[in-house]
Amino acid sequence: MIDQLAEIKARALKDLAAADDAEATEAWRVAYLGKKGQLTTVLRQLGALPPAERPLVGQKANEVKVALELALAARLEVERRVALRRAAEAERVDVTLPGRQPSLGQVHPTTRVLKEVLDSFAAMGFQVAEGPDVEWDYYNFEALNIPKDHPARDMWDTFYVQSKGRPGEILLRTHTSPNQVRVMEKVRPPVRVVVPGRVYRYEATDATHESEFFQVEGLAVDKNVTMADLKGVLSAFAREMFGAERKVRFRCDYFPFVEPGVEMAISCFQCGGVGCRLCGNGWLEIMGAGMVHPKVLAGVGYDPSVYSGFAFGIGVERIAILKYGIDDIRLFYANDLRFLRQFK
Repeated sequence: MIDQLAEIKARALKDLAAADDAEATEAWRVAYLGKKGQLTTVLRQLGALPPAERPLVGQKANEVKVALELALAARLEVERRVALRRAAEAERVDVTLPGRQPSLGQVHPTTRVLKEVLDSFAAMGFQVAEGPDVEWDYYNFEALNIPKDHPARDMWDTFYVQSKGRPGEILLRTHTSPNQVRVMEKVRPPVRVVVPGRVYRYEATDATHESEFFQVEGLAVDKNVTMADLKGVLSAFAREMFGAERKVRFRCDYFPFVEPGVEMAISCFQCGGVGCRLCGNGWLEIMGAGMVHPKVLAGVGYDPSVYSGFAFGIGVERIAILKYGIDDIRLFYANDLRFLRQFK
């Protein structure tokens, strides 16, 4: 049996050396060290040997078993290292290749123009004040001299918010003027603020109308504020935004919370005021403005006989449309990268 063990050992080591992959190695283990393997079968026959031969044969059998197990362990270690090397090669990054250029975003044209507008007024001493998008009817209309059932409310198609117990009193603000009232309730004159933010109107969308857009409204209240101050501030703003050569025109218009009210236009920067497809008659209307109505001042505790002020409202997208020659307001919110990538 000792000769048989030596033969099994020699044959096993030769077969293990010839195994060329993990499957062959596993088949080798089963063939020699498995429950029905060649060495295991010989070990089970030790009990049939004469007692005198058992110690020597048993010692030799254990030596063969240990030798085969060590050879198997060495082979498995080699296969493990080969597998790790192959995995590392598969995941290896060629650092000599040029890197991928990261995709960089840019500021949205509406945001860009909004910042320019705010910076222009900040340079003239106006502070920025933000307010809630969801507003009370009182601040959005009544405090601005637009009581319930007043025809002027038809100028704003309004989104109302359902509320238990207070129907018709909560809405999405139709302009940012409500925050002017909130500022005046908290601050005594002098007041100089610009109020930016989104506004919402129930409109049929087309090339010039959107149900959601940005506005910047401004307010200045102090002693002896006149229409001359309004014209000076807005003329400076127009020339800052559209060029120092711009001419400015003010004409009477109606707004419930100012008296008198005016609409402001600038000379067309495309044709120089001659008249073209963009302007029609040489002028481009850019905002409405006027002197704050005495009722609005009195409503926040300001004495109209002591204080006066002016207010104005600008559509940010309208400024962007004029500034960049955009022909459809819906492009601002269509998320079309072909459009947005033009503004770098």
